[in-house]
Amino acid sequence: MGDKTIEKIIKSAQELLNINFKSASEVWEERRLLKRISTGSSNLDEILAGGIETRALTEFFGEYRTGKTQIMHQLCVNVQLPEEKGGLNGKALYIDTEGTFRPERIIQMADALDLDYNKVLKNIIFARAYNSDHQIMLAKDASNIIKKENIKLIIVDSLIGHFRSEYIGRGTLAGRQQTLNSHLHDLLRLTEIHDDLAIVVSNQVQSKPDVFYGNPLRATGGNIVAHGSTIRIYLRKGKENQRVAKIVDAPHLPEAEAVFTLSEDGIRD
Repeated sequence: MGDKTIEKIIKSAQELLNINFKSASEVWEERRLLKRISTGSSNLDEILAGGIETRALTEFFGEYRTGKTQIMHQLCVNVQLPEEKGGLNGKALYIDTEGTFRPERIIQMADALDLDYNKVLKNIIFARAYNSDHQIMLAKDASNIIKKENIKLIIVDSLIGHFRSEYIGRGTLAGRQQTLNSHLHDLLRLTEIHDDLAIVVSNQVQSKPDVFYGNPLRATGGNIVAHGSTIRIYLRKGKENQRVAKIVDAPHLPEAEAVFTLSEDGIRD
């Protein structure tokens, strides 16, 4: 095979995979057409410039009972709404690593929106991940399901729970981070090869004992998760059923806070 033939094959592959250079105006046009999923709270949607962005990985992290799993459930319902109502007319793929998915909560949220909960439940493809290897396998298999089932949202709740419990001690940290990095890239790759797909993950927090001023809580996963997430949102408790969401990192959004409520109907202002 000659050099010119090889060059033609490479060029054709680049065009097929859309990995050539492009102008900034082309990038802007692509971003301008990005679709979003409403969170159910107009306050939270506002600081997110309209809701959960497609072609991105959004991370919600916070302490226990700050609303992470509630948001995951709400998004599974909202993604099924028509676009004019904040959805994408699509289905959700839910990878549950902690055993916290509750169909009865989905039913409550669907009823609040006057939706047929049987249809809503059928449009959520569920998988329970029992360890980190299983979690990674499910993420790799997701590509086969996305087009077949019109998946527009992938949930991983939570991202790092299995990794923390299986990789114990400083001696395993490097291996854990390398495996976690590969897993994050698998997820991000899905947003690149499938149109109008949003990925949302929940993450835990840990306390840094050497922090004497400010908030000692940090998202788990270190720099690997920090760099792998497109948008990072910190959740904390407010008064009674109120929760506060703060954008702590996003390439296109300023730091901002929004107050929302965890109600029987779901995520609301």
